[in-house]
Amino acid sequence: MTARTITSILALTIPVCVGYGIHAQGGQAGGRGNLPPSPYPVTQGKAYRFEKITDGVYYATGGNGSNNPVIIGNREVMIMDTGTSPAAARAFIEDLRLLTDKPVRYVVNSHFHYDHTDGNQVYVGKADIIAHEYVKYAMENYDILHIEPYMTSQFVNGTNRIENLKKQIAEERDAGKKATLDTQLATAQRNFDDLKEIKVTPPNITYKDKKVIDLGAREVQLLFLGRGHTNGDTVIFLPKEKIACTGDLMEFGPAYMGNGQFEEWIVTLDKLKKLDYETDLPGHGVPFKDVAPRITAFQGYLRDVVKQASDFRKQGLTAAEAAQKVDLSAYKTFFAQTARPGAELRGIRHIYEYLYDQEHKTK
Repeated sequence: MTARTITSILALTIPVCVGYGIHAQGGQAGGRGNLPPSPYPVTQGKAYRFEKITDGVYYATGGNGSNNPVIIGNREVMIMDTGTSPAAARAFIEDLRLLTDKPVRYVVNSHFHYDHTDGNQVYVGKADIIAHEYVKYAMENYDILHIEPYMTSQFVNGTNRIENLKKQIAEERDAGKKATLDTQLATAQRNFDDLKEIKVTPPNITYKDKKVIDLGAREVQLLFLGRGHTNGDTVIFLPKEKIACTGDLMEFGPAYMGNGQFEEWIVTLDKLKKLDYETDLPGHGVPFKDVAPRITAFQGYLRDVVKQASDFRKQGLTAAEAAQKVDLSAYKTFFAQTARPGAELRGIRHIYEYLYDQEHKTK
């Protein structure tokens, strides 16, 4: 694969549809102030909120990256994903002490994107970091701190946020509002400075199709069901509890598609639907129980966004023109963000690249 192709395939940093707000790929939407009320018992830490899904299984939200399932066995603990920076990972570990004094023995990276792996270095020498074999390959062979989604979601957006806040502060005359902006600027600057500490840290243990781990009276299955969101997505499956932690393979809303394998993603989601589970803990969003209908809706979404982009491309429209016309409002029952027309430009550009590659594979 050429460098140009890799860059193009990675060139989408937020979900396809405009109006989604800032996905965790962008950094801020997961903050504590934006967390919805939970139907589950909640333990609130300094940075993270832990929702108790069932005994020993929690769903952590409130950081600037992915949401983090926590699985506690009789002996040890497994967590999924490590956040956007070492600072975020340390804050998570500190808050985790509110739940258990058992050691974190296993850290599972659901895939290689920065908001799921940039805290890995904090766990080196303390826990095994496990992922599908492709995650290790990607982190060792792609310059993931200088390509998408990191570059725009973290570097560009972070820089722009700081500059915009500085401009607002300079123009604000109300002392109270200015103080609030000063606080926001300090937080934005601190989050941006935290990025300087990141050292790309690949998993030290990999698997190909399935790996089973016993945490002590609790069986955990790590499953690779096929390519989809990336080429190496892991699903954590708890067969006894009928819970699946799906990372970004299946989010509560439409997922980032910068590495999407569209046709294969749909097939992989069919396999996900066949698992015997009732509660989904996604990489972003909130836990959900309408598993089969929501997955089916996202499969339809994937088909539709590619078909519409393909039709516009055949009509000679540029990606920018197509992005203004794509209409995915048919899926607004499950994905409220799709209610208005329009698609994120970089998403359509990626689909155009995907379609081009598909055409040339057959020639």
